[in-house]
Amino acid sequence: MSAAESVFLILFCIHYFDLENYLECRMSNKEFRIMKGRKVFDLEDRLIDFAVRVITVAGSLPANKVGNHISGQLIRSGTSPAPNYGEAQSAESRADFIHKMKVALKELRETRVWLLMIKKAKLIEPSKLESLLDESNQLISIFVTSLKTAMAKRK
Repeated sequence: MSAAESVFLILFCIHYFDLENYLECRMSNKEFRIMKGRKVFDLEDRLIDFAVRVITVAGSLPANKVGNHISGQLIRSGTSPAPNYGEAQSAESRADFIHKMKVALKELRETRVWLLMIKKAKLIEPSKLESLLDESNQLISIFVTSLKTAMAKRK
């Protein structure tokens, strides 16, 4: 979407809808923040980057029974948080949002455990996993904090 189209869409939304419902106009939060000149922290992009890195690690595992098993599990758990987070962004209620965020958090924790197993078993050079393990810890912390906030607002 071009900047001119975004401006038109914002003006249209403001005119015909209240600001709380501007998402009905099909403008993403990211586009809205860019329009307002704010620096964007896009968790979805970060989760997608994480998934791509997990896929790369899975592809580097040995082509044997153990490597194939762990690779499949790692790909399932490591690529799941991004789409689950995407679903949470369009949750129908706070309870739905919390549930979907918990699913994403569960998958992040599972991915972290698989990465730790790979590291301990030395299936890949342990130093090559450090930054990915650090990212998984950071993402887990972000989700835990977000869930605490959402659950506190629910009460």
